Amino acid sequence: MGKIKVTPCEVSGQKIEGLYVIEPTVFEDARGYFMETYNQNDFREAGLDMVFVQDNQSCSQKGVLRGLHYQKEHPQGKLVRAIRGCVFDVAVDLRTHSATYGKWYGVMLSEENKKQFYIPEGFAHGFLVLSDVAEFAYKCTDFYHPGDEGGLIYNDPEIGVEWPIPEGMELIMSEKDQKWGGLSETFRFDR
Repeated sequence: MGKIKVTPCEVSGQKIEGLYVIEPTVFEDARGYFMETYNQNDFREAGLDMVFVQDNQSCSQKGVLRGLHYQKEHPQGKLVRAIRGCVFDVAVDLRTHSATYGKWYGVMLSEENKKQFYIPEGFAHGFLVLSDVAEFAYKCTDFYHPGDEGGLIYNDPEIGVEWPIPEGMELIMSEKDQKWGGLSETFRFDR
């Protein structure tokens, strides 16, 4: 029934291998809307053959910044979306063999635009909540393994993520997320 639009992500005109913005076909009428958020056949037809094993959902208030997280020995690919509210979602390439190592890409995800973002294994991931509340849902290609988590500080000047932090917004972060190191201190994916 549904088809998807898959857009490869680029930074400075250079494609970031494996990173995509995915837009589902939305069927709207007077009653509301319907869309397929994931259809294995449509994904395979678009050249995306990842297999998901776990679904997660979180709810956060305005100003919450989660990330930038990754799993070291059990890296996860993630298909993420905002089902309520709006977030600025960021992926940072940590694959040492990649031409875009250390580069970041960000996209606005909202209940209105219904965009999804696929972040492959080997990336750090995080998001900033820009609406009063945001519910965030994502599918993962591997299970979460406690003790295997790593992180990257959100404001590392070497990476230079341009977070759209409105004037006067106070960031709300976990203690752990405030203590991550920069890119030079971060785990590197050699796979």
